[in-house]
Amino acid sequence: MKSYFHKETNTINTFEVEVPEETKKLNVVSLFSGVGGMDLGFRGNFDFLGTHYSEQPFNLIFSNDIFKQAADVYEINFGHKVERRSIDDIDVGELPNEEVDIVLGGFPCQTFSYSGKRGGLSDPRGQLYLQMIRIIEHYRPKMFVAENVDGIRNSKKDNKGNAVDVSALDTILKAFDVAGYNVQYRVLNAADYGVPQSRRRVIILGIRKDLGDQEDVFYPKVLFDQTGLETKRKWLSAKEGIDDLWEKINDPTVLNHTQRDYSKAKFYPGKKMQGNNRISADRPAPTIRAEHHGNIEAHYRTTLKDENNMDGWRRLSVRETARLQSFPDDFNFACSASSAYKMIGNAVPPVMSWHVARSVFYTLNKLGITSK
Repeated sequence: MKSYFHKETNTINTFEVEVPEETKKLNVVSLFSGVGGMDLGFRGNFDFLGTHYSEQPFNLIFSNDIFKQAADVYEINFGHKVERRSIDDIDVGELPNEEVDIVLGGFPCQTFSYSGKRGGLSDPRGQLYLQMIRIIEHYRPKMFVAENVDGIRNSKKDNKGNAVDVSALDTILKAFDVAGYNVQYRVLNAADYGVPQSRRRVIILGIRKDLGDQEDVFYPKVLFDQTGLETKRKWLSAKEGIDDLWEKINDPTVLNHTQRDYSKAKFYPGKKMQGNNRISADRPAPTIRAEHHGNIEAHYRTTLKDENNMDGWRRLSVRETARLQSFPDDFNFACSASSAYKMIGNAVPPVMSWHVARSVFYTLNKLGITSK
């Protein structure tokens, strides 16, 4: 089978990529948008932990998701409507009648996740990449960006649930190839880009075959590493990400950080259960998962009073989990804490997405096709 993974993939320091003022914005269609983590990275113009992530040369013209609460929050923060019908039910004739340059899609990942039931392509959610391809074939964008969990590389079930030798990722990449795109993937860790969370995700980039080859596509260069020896910048720790929020519960200047904005779910001494522990202060937080719901982990500053009284542990607040996912502090999760935890856990970290977006622009600009 054709290889879509290249050890010598081109990389670019995205902080060094300049966007000329006269650059025409590229139109973007966003599928499976969720609360908009990937979209925020493509929009840009936000601040996170003292760094400004500048405006991107992209214009979001359409967004879609069936998670009502996430769509509500998206609309509050982005200021435009989300199409809430299932992508299966949307006829291409109902889509915006405009030229589209980029299609984004973090198609559902639960069926491929190591922490899920691993139904793979046999789960209807595992087939939704085909809907993304349907939209891509309609618009014929210059490039597309798809995102999913690392477990997609090792999910080996066909659409009937039978074990096969080919991974779900290979099957999906081949389908994008047949649709007319030169594709490749890399596994990116959000911690490598200044996010105080260890979160490995498969990022698939495809470029239309008449515009470029696999080797023309650039990915963002790693900017942080575990020890700091390679990049001169060490991974950000959870403490660096959220410690300033510790004493600000109920502070009216901090969004989503009141006593109503953290789970009161019980802890169980000595049991190994999802979320039944504290995060560590001195390293990136573990992956924030959508399945946490009320069982989000506890803050590293909390301590147990004794084995029978767990009130000493406070679970992470919505704002703290949003910080660990690199959402800016002015991004308002105006919903219940349980819904907020879910949409934050489902999101692409905006800071990582910003770097991916910049590398997409660099790819197209280098080829001289940013405005063709």
